[in-house]
Amino acid sequence: MSREFTILTDVSLITCIVQRGKADVVVQAAQDAGAQGATIYYGYGSGVRERLGVLGLAIDVEKEIITTLVADDQVDRIFERMYFAAELDVPGAGIIYVTRLDKAATHIPKEIVERLSRKRKEG
Repeated sequence: MSREFTILTDVSLITCIVQRGKADVVVQAAQDAGAQGATIYYGYGSGVRERLGVLGLAIDVEKEIITTLVADDQVDRIFERMYFAAELDVPGAGIIYVTRLDKAATHIPKEIVERLSRKRKEG
């Protein structure tokens, strides 16, 4: 049996790090803007805002990290929606950034691959 896969080349990874409890709202905003899905995982970090504990010692704070793979022509729209959904215009709320990818691969249904191939040939 021959196995095939499709390499995606016009894609970027959006990563958004937010305060615990905000990820669901951010993912919903990304999906409403056209993202197909997202991965949420948990971490912790420290910084200037976390130095408010007893005796000025750093306190680890739990974070939610959201990643979503999007087409390059959707990056700006999804990025902006995620930014405002996460309320990143408030100091200490988190950070969002884009990583351009050389290539990515996942299962793509044959009919979608064919449709994309036709579009490329036409335009």
